[in-house]
Amino acid sequence: MRVLLIDDHTLVRKGLEQLLQSRGVEIAASVSSGAEGITQALALGPDIVLLDMKMPEMSGTDTLKQLRAAGVTVPILMLTMSRDEQDLQAALRNGAQGYLLKDMDPEDLVPALQDALRGNNVVAKELIGSLTRLVQGQNGRTAAKATSAGLIADLTPRELEILRHVAEGESNKTIGRALDITDGTVKLHVKSILRKLGVRSRVEAAVLAVGHGLGRKAGAGG
Repeated sequence: MRVLLIDDHTLVRKGLEQLLQSRGVEIAASVSSGAEGITQALALGPDIVLLDMKMPEMSGTDTLKQLRAAGVTVPILMLTMSRDEQDLQAALRNGAQGYLLKDMDPEDLVPALQDALRGNNVVAKELIGSLTRLVQGQNGRTAAKATSAGLIADLTPRELEILRHVAEGESNKTIGRALDITDGTVKLHVKSILRKLGVRSRVEAAVLAVGHGLGRKAGAGG
């Protein structure tokens, strides 16, 4: 696993470098600005990007947007002190695959990176409530057209089946194996599901699904 670190605080970067390297993770590059991060991402092709949210000149959100616009498709995880719901929403809507807090247990960081590489979405447990409120709020704005239950009812049987797996946090590969279909077919179905539900990320779709009792873990805490 080759990680690109983008954070304007030198002490944070150095600490992350030591933490990750001590656990066998290779640091592709460690940079202090969004602009430099974009350059290095395109030049080095890391497996995953850890990106700070609050940076001068170019914010984490703007860096994220430009990375995606430049064709960077690898998982990008925000690593930040911000628990602001607007920051969380902006990150997920602009293509982040995860949103982690800098005060997380250091032992949880590498497993989170591994989860992201498997295609799963990773959001700090402390922010699940915020994520749920965001999704509910978005569906509230579409209530004039249809309730979220009605949106789910519009899914085909196969899409509903895949949504149940998405609600479990499973990757396209895992879903494909379970349903005996290709990763690409799962990806197409997921894209259709997101469009029909009016959300932009798998995390939002998963929260919406769990809110309607889909997924074996719907009643579980954490």
